[in-house]
Amino acid sequence: MIRIGILGAAGYTGGELIRVLLEHPEAEIVFANSESNAGNLVSDVHEGLIGDTDLRFTSEMPFDKVDVIFFCFGHGKSEAFLKEHAIPANVKIIDLAQDFRIAGNHDYVYGLPETHRDAIVGCQHLANPGCFATCIQLAMLPALKAGIISGDIHVNGITGSTGAGQKPGATTHFSWRNDNISVYKTFTHQHLLEINQTIQELCPGYDGRVLFIPQRGCFTRGIYVTAYAKCNLPLEEVQSIYADYYKDAAFTHFVTKSPDMKQVVNTNKAVVYVEKYEDQLLMISCIDNLLKGAVGQAVQNMNLMFGLDESEGLRLKASAF
Repeated sequence: MIRIGILGAAGYTGGELIRVLLEHPEAEIVFANSESNAGNLVSDVHEGLIGDTDLRFTSEMPFDKVDVIFFCFGHGKSEAFLKEHAIPANVKIIDLAQDFRIAGNHDYVYGLPETHRDAIVGCQHLANPGCFATCIQLAMLPALKAGIISGDIHVNGITGSTGAGQKPGATTHFSWRNDNISVYKTFTHQHLLEINQTIQELCPGYDGRVLFIPQRGCFTRGIYVTAYAKCNLPLEEVQSIYADYYKDAAFTHFVTKSPDMKQVVNTNKAVVYVEKYEDQLLMISCIDNLLKGAVGQAVQNMNLMFGLDESEGLRLKASAF
């Protein structure tokens, strides 16, 4: 059994991670840390887990009793936490925040299995990709790797309210979000840093820009991305490239029919589709932002890091209706 500790366990990602790990046949949650909820039943906060677990939140952090720690902190807190706390060298870390996604003076592996699988296997420290970054990259990876697109890449992505976290805010409460749509962080979203990093790895010297317009959607979970760029290949050749690229992917599926977001919500799946309009290649992808965009991918990475089948504990059915 993989012994697991969770930090920041009371938020959306913490609750979703607990939900997934409770059904994982090789996982044992040793502790779920939350200072503000210490002593409370996990199911009192994550009420969807009523009847599933008697686990309680704790303020303790017994790092010597676990094999891996999941950081479910807000962005910027992971690096600060590690400066104040010593985690044993043999304990693996999976960070769901953005603190270590960009290559630098650290040993964290960027955890997108569709590009970095070999590096993920057996690594000690892992930076889990962002939700928008995951969905956008999965739409473009085969085209970038094959070098079949050029110029600026125009991206539109719409995300559910859970992408903003559990803490209420002016743009997350129900009466504002319901029956509404809006843009935010136009052309400046933080996930562009990791997207551009991957582009330079796959296609060094690519001189086009990723022009990204994020939108807040009137739904709770899921991301739907449309992107387009110049491409001179016929559609049949592009489809062959995409099908070949994803033929061995555990959760990313290339399809020849335009997808619906309901096909992936509540799963760790990504669905990818392409169309051609004259010299423009339209690339579409959709994921569940809390699963493939966060904790599902984190558990997929844990499986790889510990030598398990990467789909272990993640065979989830879409809530299609």
